Order: sequence, then structure tokens, then C-alpha cells
Amino acid sequence: MKYFGAVLEQRLSRRDLLVAGGSALAAAGALPAIGATARSGTAGAVYAAIAPTREDALRLSPGLRAQVLIGFGDPLFAGDAGLTARDLRSLKWLDADAAARQGRRFSTNNDALAFFPSRSRRDTGLLCVNHEYVEAELVFAGVSADEKARARDRDAWLRANPEAVAWMRAAHGVSVLEVRKGLRGWQVVKGAKATRRITADTPMDIAGPARGAALMRTVADPTGTRVLGTFANCAGGKTPWGTYLTAEENIQDYFGGARSWAAASTDEATKRAYRRWPLRERSAYGWDLLDARFDVRQEPREALRHGWIVEIDPEDPTSTPKKRTALGRFCHEGANTILTKDGRVAAYMGDDAEFEYVYKFVTRDRFDPKVRAANRDLLDHGTLYVARFDADGRGEWLPLVHDENGPLNSRTGFADQAEVVIRCREAADVLGATPMDRPEDVEPSPVSGRVYMALTKNDSRKDERRDFMGREIDLGPNAANPRPKNDFGHIVELIEDGDDAAGTRFAWNVFLLAGDPRNTAARLLTLAEDLAPGGLAREDVFYAGHADRARLSPIACPDNLGFDPSGRLWIVTDADTGLIGNNGCFVVPTTGPERGLLKQVLSAPVGAEVCGCEFTPDGKTLFLSIQHPGEGGNVDAPVSHWPDGGGLPARSAVIAVSREDGAPL
Repeated sequence: MKYFGAVLEQRLSRRDLLVAGGSALAAAGALPAIGATARSGTAGAVYAAIAPTREDALRLSPGLRAQVLIGFGDPLFAGDAGLTARDLRSLKWLDADAAARQGRRFSTNNDALAFFPSRSRRDTGLLCVNHEYVEAELVFAGVSADEKARARDRDAWLRANPEAVAWMRAAHGVSVLEVRKGLRGWQVVKGAKATRRITADTPMDIAGPARGAALMRTVADPTGTRVLGTFANCAGGKTPWGTYLTAEENIQDYFGGARSWAAASTDEATKRAYRRWPLRERSAYGWDLLDARFDVRQEPREALRHGWIVEIDPEDPTSTPKKRTALGRFCHEGANTILTKDGRVAAYMGDDAEFEYVYKFVTRDRFDPKVRAANRDLLDHGTLYVARFDADGRGEWLPLVHDENGPLNSRTGFADQAEVVIRCREAADVLGATPMDRPEDVEPSPVSGRVYMALTKNDSRKDERRDFMGREIDLGPNAANPRPKNDFGHIVELIEDGDDAAGTRFAWNVFLLAGDPRNTAARLLTLAEDLAPGGLAREDVFYAGHADRARLSPIACPDNLGFDPSGRLWIVTDADTGLIGNNGCFVVPTTGPERGLLKQVLSAPVGAEVCGCEFTPDGKTLFLSIQHPGEGGNVDAPVSHWPDGGGLPARSAVIAVSREDGAPL
């Protein structure tokens, strides 16, 4: 087909080709290593794949082991007994001081992880952990496991237990921990100098082009420069100068009264700001019932102050976190950085919603490795881009820059750069970005420089054109999202021109089309030309051209990504367990003869999502988040008892995975 015939010729001609008998292997699965360092991507331990399971247990490949590092309710400071799984069986713990206690404890639904090694001690470092949201039924006794019953009873329950809202605000945000490796494995150092909880009430600065903008001003903050808290923190990232980037994702769930406000308001500028990221009339969590900050009728612009990348200095517990608005406002899924060839910093980001976009931010100024303080505001100045994926396997980064002579100007409704970043999705629409299948983690390989994008799923892909989330688009498959009803998800590989993250042009290919190769009704595709949109079924799979069905692990809904020091890609999943089995962790080479040979090495407990995927620099430890084990049940009738066992309710926790022989993973 013309679609991939042209793309392969162009793509493979610009790499050192793998040659077999003098002929280039004309399949995307045979894309070669790109230099000596990239070839190390085939190195590393070889693991026996484990089969999918629905057991309520943590299962690992032979030779691997895992320890629970810290779990929901564990104390971060000495002198606190913590909140145990046994305590959760009643509401006795939920009193007027519960929020204050939670502000000194590890919280629930831990997601992104970032490890910062100590400069002065071996086997010591700081671990930053996101706490994305609270599932009431997994925390509060007496809350129904049935979604409809829970929604029906929510308001009355919250009014009867008003302490719950303050506690939930304290349970969101980020934990900063010091961890140390000893004879018993990794341990949390309670009360270490850097220990900190950042919550939905922590004061933060608004930085970058949206600072002080009219759309950022509220009754509580008429200057538009200071905001309380961060929440809905999903994936994350870290900077070359050692700070943590936490991503604010589904903030629309926290605000209520939007429809009532819009019907009564004449504030057209604020209404337009919500057109592409609408809020709800009835919030998901009910905070607006007891906190006016989350009631759109009382603070109509408060929600615009959330949905950003937040930078946190883990080394200084007194520092003020900063919302870096130059990186745009959308359902942020991570911000993973790599240096450009001239020493600037590029951050790759996904907008985790159906038919949304992939972004990149490149700083204006260079990173200074010698003076940490010189990088303090590096993320406030630079260019934000959105990706267009063309059908010929090429693509372009489109600059989201206000310019009266360009497409984003006052005539198209953007008065300045503040409006461009606040209404980032709308600006990306104007430029013609490619709607993707829920872009989650976008991770550059530190070995090869290639960029991998987890497109978790999109079962709304179908051949029709209609209004979707405030704009009219084609909902059918496209070249970069070729499968209809894509409920298994896929991974796209992007190769920047010149292997430089500062570039504005790139090549791309589908690296993985997830699914179950054990299903005999599924086609295992091995040629790139077979991935043309319109020719795929829901069950079809593609593993970078790998052809041995029997050796491949099934996988559904890739979510977070990570790389070990050898350059292999590690994938963790967030899928409906009805698709294959419990969620898990997988490893796959991206180069060499075993490119695409994906193996499952870990299976999570019932109901859990696996997140994080963070290695120590020596490659000997992989930190993972086990998020919301027991989802589908409740405190009173748990469907998972991990990690405590004994019939107790489940708790989210961070685990440390290593090899039994102590060698690098």
C-alpha cells in the first residue's frame, strides 16, 4: 500500500539498516539499532514470561522478588501509629483531626514515581509519589460498592460526614520520602529532612505566561498569581536539575455547578475557556457541597488554575511549588524530559482523553549542569508544540505560539500567549493536530532518543464525523490510530529528525498494537503495510514485526512507560480485567533481533492498576505503584486483601522489584 510503502523507504533510508542476505528487512518490526549505545537495548536479563491471571496476589517471573515499601495510611513521621487496614473497617478514625493526621501520612491511589539519588550517599535517595484521587468505597466504611447507589447516597453521606471533604483534600497531591537501601531492602526514613506532603490545600505560585492573566483571577486571588493545591495528579516526570514534575489530569471531576453557572453568566471569555474542557454540573467527589472553591457558581475561574504541570523541589521542603503554565493546560499525563543537542530541555506530554493530542515543550534557554539555581525558571520560557501525524509516516511539531501574523492571533480568538496556554486544546484544534487514542505516558529513551507514546485505548473510534468535546472531528481511524474500537490500545514510536529533541519534524511508526495473540481469531500482523486504517479488526495485534505468536505475552491498555539503563522499554497497564486478566508489568526490547518480543513479568492483585515504572540509576530496583487494589468492591466487602491479607480491606502501595541475585534488572 502507498501509505506504508513510502514511509518505510523514507524511514529506513535514514538509519543504519539491518541487512539480511544483502536485503533490508522491509517491516517496521525490523527497524534497526541506531548506533552502538542503542544496540545495548537488547542487553539485560532474560525473564520467563508469566501467564495472565485473575488471582488476588502479586505474581512475578522466576528470579524476581518484590517488597512493599510503603502503603496507604503508613506514617511519614515518628510517633504516629498510622491508619491501618483494620482501622478502615469503621469510621471512628474520621474525626475533626483526620485531615491534619493525613497531611503527615502516605496517602492512597499512589501513581507516578520519581527517584532522585543522593549526591552524598550510595543506596539513598528521595522518592516523589503522586496521589491521584480517592475512591470513597475503598476508604470509607459504609459506602456502597455499587456505583448507582453510591451516587444516589453521596450528598447525604457527605453532609453527615463533613470531615471527609477536608480529609480527601489532604489525601491528594504528592508525598516526598527519603528511602534507603539496607540489608532488609529499601526502607522509608521517617521524618527525614526532605519528608513532605503536598496536598490540595498547599499554596503554590502560578508561573509562566498565564501568571496574572484575567482568566486566572478569582475572588480569593484577584492577582491571578497564587493558587491553593494540586490534585488529580496522574503521571509525572523529572528535570535534569533534580526537580519533580507532577501532572494534573482529570480536574473536571472536582468542580460542580458548571451548567447552572453558564446558564446565568454573561462572562463569555470564561465560558469559551471551558468549551474544549467542560466541567460538570454534579461533581464526581462532592467537594463543592462543602467548599465554595469548587463551586463554579461561586468561583467560576478556579478550575482554570488547575490542569497544569507543577514543579516541586524535593530537596527543599520549604519551597513553594510552581504551576508551569508555559507547558499548557490539558489533562496532563506526565512530562518526561531529555536534553536537545544544544543543551536545552524538551518535555514530552500526553493529553489523556479520547481524541486529544500529544505535546512537546522545548525551553528557550540551555540547562546549566553546574549551577542548579540557574535552571530555576527554565520551564517558564520556550515553545510549546502539538503533534500532527501524517499518513506517510512523517509528522510535524506545530508551534502553539501567539503571533498576530500566524494562525493563533486575535482574529482567531487568542489575545495573547496566556490565552493560548489556557485554551491549549482549542489552539491545537486551530493548528490541525492529530486526535489520538488517549495519549498517556510519552517517554523518550535515554539510550536511543526515540520517543514512545502509550495510547491507552479509545473504544469510541468509529467511522463518523460529529461534534466531540467542543469541536467537530472525524472519529474514524487514522494512520497513527489505525484500529476501530481500540479498547486494547497501542504504542507509537517517534524518531525526531536528526535524533534531536529540538526538531520540528519526525518519522513515526506503530510499535505495538496491543491485544491477545493467544486468541486464534486474532491476526498477528508482522508487516507495517498491514496496519493501514480501515483494514484492522478489534482483535488484530502487532508486536513491532515479531512473528512468533507463542513467545508473545498478551497486553491491554498500556499506560505508564519506563526504560532500564540498557534501553529496554518497560510497560505497565490500566485495563478492564475482563479484556485479558489482572493488570501487570511488561518488558520489551526496542532494538535488535528481539525487538517487539514482549514478556509479562508481573501481575497485580485484583482490581489494581500498575503505575510508576521508575528505575534506580544502577538498574537494580524498579519502583512500581500498585494503585486501587480491590476496585469493584468496598471496605465492607473487599474483593482484594492485598497487601495485608487476613480478610482485611486492600490498600494502595509502592513496591520495589529486584532480582533475587541482586544483579541489574
